[in-house]
Formats: sequence, structure tokens, C-alpha cells
Amino acid sequence: MRRAGAGRTGARRAGGRALWWLLALVAVAALGFAGGRKWSGGTAADAQSAASAAGGTQGGPGGASGPGGGSGVPGGAEGRRQDGPPGGGKRGGDASRPQPVVVETARSGTLRVIQPAVGTVTPLATVTVRTRVDGTLDKLLFNEGDVVKAGQPLALIDPRAYDVALQQAKGQLARDEALLANARVDLERYRGLLAQDSIARQQVDTQAALVRQYEATVQVDKAAVASAELNLSYTRITAPVAGRIGLRQVDQGNLVRTSDSDGLVVITQLAPISVLFSIPESVLPRVRAALAGGKPLVAEAWDRDQRKLLATGSVATLDNLIDTSTGTVKLRARFANGDGALFPNQFVNLRLVVDALDGATLVPTAALLRGSQGAFVYRVGEDKAVAVVPVRAGASEGENTAIEAGLKPGDVVVIEGTDKLREGAKVDPVPRATAANAGAEPPKRKRGDAGKPADGAAPAGGNAAPAQGSAATPAPAARPAQ
Repeated sequence: MRRAGAGRTGARRAGGRALWWLLALVAVAALGFAGGRKWSGGTAADAQSAASAAGGTQGGPGGASGPGGGSGVPGGAEGRRQDGPPGGGKRGGDASRPQPVVVETARSGTLRVIQPAVGTVTPLATVTVRTRVDGTLDKLLFNEGDVVKAGQPLALIDPRAYDVALQQAKGQLARDEALLANARVDLERYRGLLAQDSIARQQVDTQAALVRQYEATVQVDKAAVASAELNLSYTRITAPVAGRIGLRQVDQGNLVRTSDSDGLVVITQLAPISVLFSIPESVLPRVRAALAGGKPLVAEAWDRDQRKLLATGSVATLDNLIDTSTGTVKLRARFANGDGALFPNQFVNLRLVVDALDGATLVPTAALLRGSQGAFVYRVGEDKAVAVVPVRAGASEGENTAIEAGLKPGDVVVIEGTDKLREGAKVDPVPRATAANAGAEPPKRKRGDAGKPADGAAPAGGNAAPAQGSAATPAPAARPAQ
């Protein structure tokens, strides 16, 4: 009985273990099935995304030309996908929709040929006012920073010693003039006696020599008087030139001497004033020809940021040699500077008008682009299609550039929105004046695209680079489901 019961108990235990193993196998199978479905769904989604990306450049029902929706720009190089609901037409652009651009019409006008330079404002005169006689500085008649005129009194030196010297010189002159007068009277008397043969001729000659001696003495005395008067006048110090007074170097009450190195004060002439600058030697022949012909060369002084015109003047002189270390030559331009806009030692940007081009074809500088074949522009035709036109650019001034070849007055060129243009692309041109008046924001270029053609674009005669992400580029293969 015990054996039979033990057998039945072992059988039940074995059946229970088998049941547990069966349940474990079922659970593992269920987990494996669920994981497989999830992995299969993820890879299918990846494949669908890759196919959508490829279809974004090839077109699709969501766009204008094929499954998946495309960029909608003919010949698009970047193939950038725009997010939107599938089949809604927002992933792909509308290929028939013209691209809005801002345009400007080339015109005929006069363009100044500008030679830029950097210059330093230099006063025409910088004078250190010094005393010309020794003495005590009695009074200062100016304030630091005053603008003075030539001849205006600046300081007074104690004049008493020089007034005494003047009076002494005048007294000596009067004494010698009296002696001279007496000697002349005696000479006339001696000549009368000589005519009567009453005295010897030697005595007459001696008296005549004495008269000449006194005459010379009187001349010396007159010079001494003039010197004393001059020294007395030097006790009143005046401004030698007109200009602005700097900081005083000596205070009232000090003893000043002619040997003092610092002087009393420094006066800097402000009007007129000059600017020293240098130009390359390659420009020198044109400048010399203009100066030799008597034609004034206009010079404009601009501030450090080149945003404000400070003054307008003309070239006054040309240096007599070229600096061999820099290959430049110095010039001096002169400015009236009535408003004091130019200050000594100020840094300015100078624009020298070397020449003027009459009847030049002018376009905005923003219309010029650079490619492997050189400069070009996008010209808009009557059918509102753009054409890549190589040009030869000339001089520039401000926002305008002269076109020497490739365009004529009346041609319409694109100045904003060139980053996605291609040869033959349709555009919606908006004149710059209209866009500015309407307050519309012009199309913007991406950073780094300034002065460059759009991807794959090239001037006429060049080979366009294949567009990235175009139909010729296959979409990445989807990863097979596991």
C-alpha cells in the first residue's frame, strides 16, 4: 500500500513539473512572437521613411510629379524635404509655381572711381608759444581749450624793467643828438673862419670828423631805443596763429625765460586742416595727370565705421618720392573744417575720387555672383525666366557696380532670392522699390551662400554640378525585416 501510494505521489509530481515546463514554453513562444512583430514593424517604418525621403526628390502623389512628394523646384540641388501629411501635397513643392525674387533694372549713369585710403588728420600749423624776454608772468589772458585768433593777447610779463631800459635808451639818444647839433654849429663856424683864412684847415677837418662821429652815435642810440621798445612789446605775448589752445605749461606768477623748453602753451590750427594719406604707386600716374591739368581731386573724409561723411576737400600736394618698403606715395588733402568735424591726429577713412565714368551701365552690387567661370548675374527675360549671364564687372561705388560687358541699360537682374535659381527657372519678379514700399521682406540667402551660385548652377559655358538628392540619386535601401 505504501509503495502504491508513493508511486501515485511521484506520478502527480512529474505531471506537475511537465505542466510548468509547458506553460513556460508557451510564455517564451508568446514573447518571441510579440518581439518579432515589433522588430518587423520598426524595420518596415524605416524602409517607408527611406522610401519617402527618396520619393521627396522624385515626386509623388503628395506633390506635383510623383510618389512621395518632391521639392517642387526644377533642377533642385538640395532636395530638402518639407514635413507635411502624406498625400497632402506639402512634402513636395509645386514645380509650376514661380519663385519670388527681388529685381532691379540696369541703368546708365555716372560712376565715380574711388581710391580708398586711410589717413591721419594733421594740422597745418602747431605752434608752441614761448616768451621772448625773461620776466615774471603777471597775467594769463586765455582759458585752456579756447579758440583764439591770430594776434590775440595771451599773457603779460612784468614790463617795468623793460620800460626803464627804454627810457634810458631814449635819454642817451637825446644827449648824443645835442652833442651832434653843437658839433654841426661849430663846423659851420670853422668853415666861415677858414674862408677868411683865419684858422687852419686841419681844425676844420677835425670838426667835420667829430660831427660824423656824433651822427654814428645817434644812429646807435636810435637802434638801442628801437630794441628797448621791441623788448617792451614782447612783454605782451600774442597768438602767432589762429587755432585752439591746449593745456597751459606754466602758471601765473612764475618766472619765465627764453630758454624754457616747454613754452607757455601750444596752439593747434584747426581751420583749415589737412589729412595725410598714402595711395599705391599704380594709381600715381592718374593722380599726377589730374593735378598737372589743374583738375581738383576731390577727397572725402569718413568716420572709422565709414557711415558718416565728415568733410569734403581736395588734394593739396603730392610727396616727391615713393616709399620703397610699401610701394606707396603720400598725399596731403586740405579741408576747410569750418564745423570742426576733423580733429588733429584723428583716424579717418579717405575716399579719393580719381575719375568719373560717364554713361556706365550700373547694377546693384548685390546682383553680382561668383562662379568657376567668373562673375555672372541672373537676368530676367520677358517670359519671366532667368538666364545666367557672364559679365565683366568694373569699378564700384556704394551699392552700385559698373558693368563693362554682358549687360545693357534696361536689363532686369535678380538682386535677392538667387540661392535656388537655375537656368530657365520661372520667377515672380518684384521691383526693389515696390518691395521696399510694401514692407515686404525680400528672400534671404542661407549663411555662406553670399556671392556664390546655387548648388549645381554655373555660368554659361560651364558644367553644372549634378543636383544632390535628385532623381539620379537612388534612395537608401530599407533594412530587411528580421
